[in-house]
Amino acid sequence: MQQHRSGSSGGNPFAGFTAGSRPTTLAASTSARACPPPSPGGWLRGWAGQQGQTARPVALLFRLLPCTLSALALAALLPTPDAATAVQVPSALAKLPAAGTRVAVRAAEEAPYRLTPERQALLDTIRYAEGTWRKGHRDGYRTLYGGALFPSLERHPEITVRRRYTSAAAGAYQFLPGTWHSVARRLKLRSFEPHNQDQAALHLIERRGALALFDRQGLTAGVLARLAPEWASLPANHGGSYYGQPVKSRAELQGFYRTALRQRQQSVSRA
Repeated sequence: MQQHRSGSSGGNPFAGFTAGSRPTTLAASTSARACPPPSPGGWLRGWAGQQGQTARPVALLFRLLPCTLSALALAALLPTPDAATAVQVPSALAKLPAAGTRVAVRAAEEAPYRLTPERQALLDTIRYAEGTWRKGHRDGYRTLYGGALFPSLERHPEITVRRRYTSAAAGAYQFLPGTWHSVARRLKLRSFEPHNQDQAALHLIERRGALALFDRQGLTAGVLARLAPEWASLPANHGGSYYGQPVKSRAELQGFYRTALRQRQQSVSRA
């Protein structure tokens, strides 16, 4: 800021101001001439003398005014922080679909075989014959030959058990490892979980030519005879085991099937 000078006391009131001591304010530290500590000139001293003590605040105001104006000018030249760096603006929230709007849902992969109440009752009956029913508890799907449980359903356990017979059968339907792997590859089953075991058992029933017959006639002696080569606990045509092992009688199995079917149908009606 340049100094303005006037020859008379009635001109610019800053005419008598001269540079003084070293500046101490932020604006003055930038330029010594920008904010000189002023001292009143002749006009101001004369006027202050006439007014007495009441003119001192006014004189102080004139001393501070140039420094204040210099500080404001310097502040205007300094860069201001970008709003984007000072405050993070939250991104827009995702809009939820309006009430009543249909939302697309990916359909679950369909199983190869439908699980009707009749087919579920047939699977329950096979579990009962094989000794893995356990009153319908899911532990039957983790049962080894002989009754012990294995921990994981990620895959067939392939544990050989030696008791009266030697077998690596496992699961609710006592799959041998070779049988399970063959069916799992065909049906693309990725685990030994209960729903996959059910699908594998239905595939074995169909492979024996018994599934369509069962769907038409129910659990007849002919259906049991077709399944006897697959599950040794089911009676063949002569009433005994296909492999000479202990079996359940037709009457016992058919009675269990009727009870299981009634319970399955009631579950469907309650749902």
